[in-house]
Amino acid sequence: MAVLGGGVGGLSAAHELIERGFAVTVYEKREDFGGKARSMPVPDSGTGGREHLPAEHGFRFFPGFYRHLPDTMSRIPDGSQNVADHLVSATRILLAQADGRNELVSASQAPTSFDDLAVMIRFLHQFGAEVGVPPAELALFSERLLTLLTSCDERRLEQWEKMSWWDYTGAEQRSPAFQKFLADGLTRTLVAARAREMSARTGGLTLCQLLFDLVRVGGRVDRVLDGPTSEVWIDPWIAHLKRSGVVFRNDREVAGIDCDGRRITGVTISGSGGSERIIADHYVAALPVERLRLLLSPALRRAEPRLAALPRLVVRWMNGVMFYLDQDVPLEHGHAIFIDSEWALTAISQAQFWPDVDLTERGDGRVEGILSVDVSEWDRPGRRTGKVAMACSKEEIRAEVWGQLIDHIDDGSLDEDNVVTWFLDPAIEFPNPAAATNLEPLLVNTAGSWQDRPEAVTRIPNFFLAADFVRTHTDLATMEGANEAARRAVNGILAATRSDSPPCRLWTLREPAALAPFRALDRLRWRAGRRAAKAPVRVSADGELQPSGPIARGLLAASRRIR
Repeated sequence: MAVLGGGVGGLSAAHELIERGFAVTVYEKREDFGGKARSMPVPDSGTGGREHLPAEHGFRFFPGFYRHLPDTMSRIPDGSQNVADHLVSATRILLAQADGRNELVSASQAPTSFDDLAVMIRFLHQFGAEVGVPPAELALFSERLLTLLTSCDERRLEQWEKMSWWDYTGAEQRSPAFQKFLADGLTRTLVAARAREMSARTGGLTLCQLLFDLVRVGGRVDRVLDGPTSEVWIDPWIAHLKRSGVVFRNDREVAGIDCDGRRITGVTISGSGGSERIIADHYVAALPVERLRLLLSPALRRAEPRLAALPRLVVRWMNGVMFYLDQDVPLEHGHAIFIDSEWALTAISQAQFWPDVDLTERGDGRVEGILSVDVSEWDRPGRRTGKVAMACSKEEIRAEVWGQLIDHIDDGSLDEDNVVTWFLDPAIEFPNPAAATNLEPLLVNTAGSWQDRPEAVTRIPNFFLAADFVRTHTDLATMEGANEAARRAVNGILAATRSDSPPCRLWTLREPAALAPFRALDRLRWRAGRRAAKAPVRVSADGELQPSGPIARGLLAASRRIR
């Protein structure tokens, strides 16, 4: 088996394949494996015999609704434990506004029944009231979520998938607070998504997953690693796969995929030592969409016409800036969302989650804290430079990001003199002082993009896809999506080879079982041609759920008995 790409998708595919007895070779164009998830040393930062400071493309975030990736991590040994043991829960989410007002959100209770679902709605209303969203708009927003949750899959794909989250929530006619917090604010941190473009189906269902985690007893809406990503996850993963027999070849970029119109006949790999052609029984393409679409020959498109839609998929920038602090500034025990920042900043203070990492043994010995910031909006002007991020120089990006942080945290805890050094994701390259390029952009969800996304199992019998643009339950370009895609690709290989090995396990998104009768009713309505859908319950101004009619009242009574 030839796995083309050594990011999370490629490593996940190699993991599942080697466990099932296949011979696997992974080809990766970089020196290091792990893709955008990998961490890296800050060049020339270590002095006096110390290690270099750790850096990443952006902080790693493992929501509680992730199930595929944690399952794989639990099967990666690391000393006396496994990699999943390095996941630790963050307990707070900080919403920081430019006027200095902050709101902290923490966990509550589980939506396992309809009554428990009401807890989530009340929580949402309490949050909305705190940030100034009018009660009537909070009720409408809750009904929009309930409409989505009680819609059948057919309606979700044929109706809500083709509508933007902005239009679905009616944000254009709502208050500035609604637009800021419930439309833009709740989507801007989802892998560089935009409310006006993201599909209502994906945006709404992902938001529901996060809310379920947030109000679930013991919920883990926000988990992070207890050390630099490569040190506590990627490196142990590579070591485990090597021990299991996986062959790794770095500095090997896919330069061509040969197809005879029916099957893949070989792949050309180029590197510093020249080019070579590899032949395998099956090929797993774990390449990002912007790379794979450059390799689509006419023969490959004829053999799998669904790949012709890949150029329509949208990629944007979401990259990290890291500030290394002389004195640690924890902010909060979790992620911070800078809701008014022009560049859609989110951040986390890392040191508090890294108890076994002595930062004074790295760099020049002065660093005690790391503020890791993700920049998700690269084509909106900043208030200081007046320029979009991708038109700024490296120094201008640093100054604008720090300034936008200060706009939101103005209590003196963030002090310019406290910054020892800083680091910008090296995927951002500067051919000249006024223009930047991004070597590793990120696929973003847009309304209607589901129809342009291929399945992991293609019509080419020896060609499979294990990347985050594949159709998955996760439906976002995330580590979880890449892992799920890899599992689907491996299951396709098992079927193609008629293997007796057990298939990879797949999970759907969690949804309250109590709402199943409502979804079944909506399926009947959809098949009868009823295109108008609304929530089977009304939400009062104080967040109470009320049935909308006799049918809903009967189903509600039945659902109260479902646990």
